[in-house]
Amino acid sequence: VQLQACGGGLVQAGGSLRLSCVASGRTFDMYRTAWFRQAPGKEREFVATITWNIGTTYYADSVKGRFTISRDSAKNTMYLEMNSLKPEDTAVYYCSSTVARRLVVSSSLVYDSWGQGTQVTVSS
Repeated sequence: VQLQACGGGLVQAGGSLRLSCVASGRTFDMYRTAWFRQAPGKEREFVATITWNIGTTYYADSVKGRFTISRDSAKNTMYLEMNSLKPEDTAVYYCSSTVARRLVVSSSLVYDSWGQGTQVTVSS
């Protein structure tokens, strides 16, 4: 599976952005997709995940209630709607996917395909 993320940019605190991630290749093998982010000098951090067929979601506590993950299976596209953005949301956002069913869904080790990342900068 190949993943291509886009939609990042510069936004003021309190603003909104929508990220998109287009999947290509063996997309019928995907079981779960997710968004991670990495700020400068920090480790990659789980943001949200969704099961591709059923659409079950799970969020990191830091974004719950502000971010919404969704997918359009017909378009092979995953989205991350980000509202009430904070400066601490500033990071490179990566989309990922996995064909495996695992109990742990928030570890980057679970995911076997990654997009190139898109920069999100939130100014105060």
